Amino acid sequence: MNQDKTASTNLITYPIAGLTRRIAAMVYDLFLLAAIVMAYALTVITPLRFAFYGMPNSDSQWAGFPLMANIALMIGLAFMLCGYFFICWRKQGQTMGMKAWRLKLQQSSGELATVGQCWQRSLLAPVSLACFGLGYLWCLIPPNRECLHDRLTSTKVVTLPKSK
Repeated sequence: MNQDKTASTNLITYPIAGLTRRIAAMVYDLFLLAAIVMAYALTVITPLRFAFYGMPNSDSQWAGFPLMANIALMIGLAFMLCGYFFICWRKQGQTMGMKAWRLKLQQSSGELATVGQCWQRSLLAPVSLACFGLGYLWCLIPPNRECLHDRLTSTKVVTLPKSK
């Protein structure tokens, strides 16, 4: 009996999240992403630059950092930022911003997104935003109201009901 009750609660369908709610959650998450960038710069980038060059005398000395090292550091930073979303979505389907705005990432079946879906989404969502936000504006088109990266990863962001 208890298993049937659990199975039936997983089938509850929630409304698809609207654009304004998604943007509000993104703004909230931007503050957390800024903290991740600062922590990465403090613990990885700054020590490496000091190891190669010591204390800089001018800004031009920082520009001499090898191109391949800069690329590797930027890939590492992108991995850290994608990792934040991956961990949040895989663990409970919500980032901190999504929790604040009662949003949740899930599959159509109501289950949490798979490992592959989380990685794909964390890479595709910034691309949707970078293309003048067209990937996000896609959710204004009826009937599905999905963003482009929702559609490409077979996931959806739903609005959860208010808790009592």
